[in-house]
Amino acid sequence: MAFFTWDVNPVLLEIFGLKIHWYGALFAAAIFAGLQVMKWIFQQEKVKLALLDSLLMYCVVGIIVGARLGHCLFYDPGFYLSNPLKILAIWEGGLASHGGGLGVILAVYFFQKKYKLEYLWLLDRLAIATALFGFFVRFANFMNSEIIGIQTDVPWAVIFARIDLLPRHPAQLYESLSYLSIFVALLLLYRITNIKKHSGALLGAFLCLVFTARFCIEFVKVKQAAYSGELLINTGQALSIPFFAVGIYLLLQAWKKSRI
Repeated sequence: MAFFTWDVNPVLLEIFGLKIHWYGALFAAAIFAGLQVMKWIFQQEKVKLALLDSLLMYCVVGIIVGARLGHCLFYDPGFYLSNPLKILAIWEGGLASHGGGLGVILAVYFFQKKYKLEYLWLLDRLAIATALFGFFVRFANFMNSEIIGIQTDVPWAVIFARIDLLPRHPAQLYESLSYLSIFVALLLLYRITNIKKHSGALLGAFLCLVFTARFCIEFVKVKQAAYSGELLINTGQALSIPFFAVGIYLLLQAWKKSRI
């Protein structure tokens, strides 16, 4: 069977010796797209648009710092604790979405304390933008031929020629398309239902949907953690369980309050 071969240069273009990578361009597109979603929501709810600039800075710092620390501490703690300066070498690659999520949650906490916004109200709305953000980032991983899937012979398997010549699950595309679908679902819920009136419900739905998808897709990913070994579930799945549990809790709390 002839499989699709993927052999794209991770460098999008080079100008006067300055290399612009696909990952960087798509990461910037993710931030821009998420900002536009939040701008539209703020306009719908008559919230000052001037707050978005500060919110953007808090979120970007939270994502990058959290994702980097998450990668270092969740996936290869032995190496990074022995070489702490390597934690700062972000240009060498290595960002973990679970860490990025925790970083944003913490950053938004400090933001809302400063600007006096309701915490869950803000996280609910950021959940919509974050799902779209995830779509771009996972597609960037596909462009980079990273976070690859395990070997398979399904008709849609992809050969990542920059890695090897084995047909593999395009796990990055599975995740990317899942997050895009979740974005559409959350946006529709926001627009045509009363879910936004129930504090924590949108965030709960986001956590349940995203981390269910993540848990399932991890079964067809190459293990990333240095210490995964022969565990029944891998690090990405283990880290997804608490997020899913928080999502269930938020949905139950929102449901209980709606019945009072």
